[in-house]
This record gives sequence, C-alpha cells and structure tokens, in this order.
Amino acid sequence: MSRQNILTGSPWEDKMGYCRAVRIGNIIEVSGTVAIVDGENVKADDAFAQTNNIIERIAKVLEEAGSSLNDVVRTRIFTTDITQFDNIARAHGAFFGAIKPTTGIYEISKLVSPDYLVEIEFTAIAQ
Repeated sequence: MSRQNILTGSPWEDKMGYCRAVRIGNIIEVSGTVAIVDGENVKADDAFAQTNNIIERIAKVLEEAGSSLNDVVRTRIFTTDITQFDNIARAHGAFFGAIKPTTGIYEISKLVSPDYLVEIEFTAIAQ
C-alpha cells in the first residue's frame, strides 16, 4: 500500500519529525492537534473556540487526504481542564452529532503551551 504524508507547514513537523496526518490505504491517522490561538477569535481561556478551531482545521487536512469528517471513526480529546467538558462537548457535538465517532476525553496536566486547553487526535477510514 502506498503512504501519503499530509504536511501543514508547522515548524513542529520538521523539529519533531512528524506530519499532521498519514494515509495508508483507506486509513487516515491525524496527529494530536491544538488550536491556533490568535487572542481574538480563539483565546487561551476558550475551550469551545479551541475545539472548533481544531476540528475546522482537521476537516481541511482530511479533505487533502481524500476524506472528510464523515469518515472519522475515533477522536481522542485531551484537556488540561476537565471542567471545560461541556464547552468541548458542545463544539465536538456540533461537528459529530450525526456522525458519532467513538471518543474519549482525558484530563492531562499540561500541553506544549499554557495557551492550549485542548488537543485532539483523529482516526478516519475513507470510503
């Protein structure tokens, strides 16, 4: 099977030696992704906006891989503040309410920057 690496130009991709997503056959694995915190639309204290930003950006990555959010079968959500569950769930549900992938949400002590409240990994199986 051929391998397709999807890069987004993030400086972390070269620094850590990874890519945003890998497609082998019809399976697409998406790396843990955090929001682009701009301080206006996406703030460091807004888990809802961060979750929205992540999923919107990954929709584009999946499209580049020949897939879509409709093909997502699993998400893994990591948060530094589990009290933000309702905000994270509301954003996740807005995209996946009808798709219903399996998921888990885990509170962790830190992400790579204190600006990040949420990081999400995705698995998709393209049709």
